[in-house]
Amino acid sequence: MSTSSDCLSMSMLASPAAPGLARTLTEARILKWGDSHILDDAFLIVSELITNAITETPGKQIHFRLTRDRIYLVVAVWDSSPRTPHIKQPTPTTPDTLDLSPAHWDDNGGWGLPLVTALAIDCGCKQDPRGGKWVWARLKP
Repeated sequence: MSTSSDCLSMSMLASPAAPGLARTLTEARILKWGDSHILDDAFLIVSELITNAITETPGKQIHFRLTRDRIYLVVAVWDSSPRTPHIKQPTPTTPDTLDLSPAHWDDNGGWGLPLVTALAIDCGCKQDPRGGKWVWARLKP
């Protein structure tokens, strides 16, 4: 892990523990920056991007980066898959249609990326010339 006053960057294993670790580190960094008012949005975006990387490359290395400049806070996640994320059409859910089994408790309806696009000022995906891709979202503190 490397940190500076305006950047948190770390590699981690694409495992179920990764989103929680990234949220913990995100909270500490955002509070240090004095931007607690965007913490909930940042948590959701970090969780979604990390979870998507885990889904694409389970058990492999992923890379998480949180940076800030004078205007924006940027969340970026790298994984080794070349596949670009696609926004699925969200499906309505009801208490009767929710699958709350451990394998699917966080996979009900395809709402993740639409929420990221709604919360972020801008977001996207960029292929890394060394392989894989960076998926990123920009927030305004």
